[in-house]
Amino acid sequence: MATASSRSDAIYDSLRRAILEQAMKPGMKLPEDLIADTFGVSRTSARNALLKLASDGLVDMKPNRGASIAMPTLEEAHDVFALRRMLEREVIERLCRRMSKDAIDALMSLVREEERALKASSPRSIRLAGEFHTLLAEQAGSPLLADFVNATVARTSLILARYGRPHSAECGIDEHVQLIEALKKQDRTRAMEIMDRHLHAVEDRAYAEEAPQADISAILSRYVGTKD
Repeated sequence: MATASSRSDAIYDSLRRAILEQAMKPGMKLPEDLIADTFGVSRTSARNALLKLASDGLVDMKPNRGASIAMPTLEEAHDVFALRRMLEREVIERLCRRMSKDAIDALMSLVREEERALKASSPRSIRLAGEFHTLLAEQAGSPLLADFVNATVARTSLILARYGRPHSAECGIDEHVQLIEALKKQDRTRAMEIMDRHLHAVEDRAYAEEAPQADISAILSRYVGTKD
């Protein structure tokens, strides 16, 4: 039998996927009762999941106003991209000093997942594009650095969901492959160049216009009982 903790974790995972896949947009309300009813759990389990998302910076919780998807301002967006560039340059620096075959294999495996998701027109491709950068950071040997990169990647997803314009994910996948090749060769200059170009391209498409809201009930129903 599932425990209250495991039920809360399952809701957290589903909501996080929906946010990172940009199915749920910044500012969207997240009523505890609707989440509890949709997932067939108590409001306590729903609230605990929302509190965990709030600690990740993905959800805002305000007294007497409930929870909603966090809405990064343009000023916050600029800060996120500036921090992300610094963090990912550090990742590249470390990986160019040590990069195992297992790390290369793990990154290529994730890229193949990205390609499959893209061919299937699955929203997973959006989330996997971010997970590539998190996995890259995890290979650098610093859990703290990986946590910081993961946090900025998640916030980037919110920024793109609020302000971003449409973009072909094929470009991002190609750059991921190029980056892996540069790291295999321990070519620091080339790897830095690819990463900088890649992140600037992401930032350039981040400032377009706010996306329209959608129906949360319809969105959540797609994430009930799903994994990965």
